[in-house]
Amino acid sequence: MRKRNAKDIGTIIKEVLGEKNSQLNHLQRGVAENRVVRGWNEVLGEGVASYTSNVYLNRGVLIVYLKSSVLRAELMMNKQGLIDKLNEYAEMKIVRDIIFR
Repeated sequence: MRKRNAKDIGTIIKEVLGEKNSQLNHLQRGVAENRVVRGWNEVLGEGVASYTSNVYLNRGVLIVYLKSSVLRAELMMNKQGLIDKLNEYAEMKIVRDIIFR
């Protein structure tokens, strides 16, 4: 027997994460931080991903280890554009700065 007010799981998760509860807000921020780290390869593509050895987020600063100094210089010139794209991908303003190493 099927209930008439049944909702799919995606809708329920969005509703729960959308509430203004501080614990849920913390969870939503954690999910967005994970999206940023995971999204580095997706946003910048396989070319950049092949030169990336490690990516992690620490207090709003994305730290990226690169194998190419030429790529590092090129990414530094477009740092603000990358921050905007990653925040858009995460659906929340998570990244304040990027450090390339």
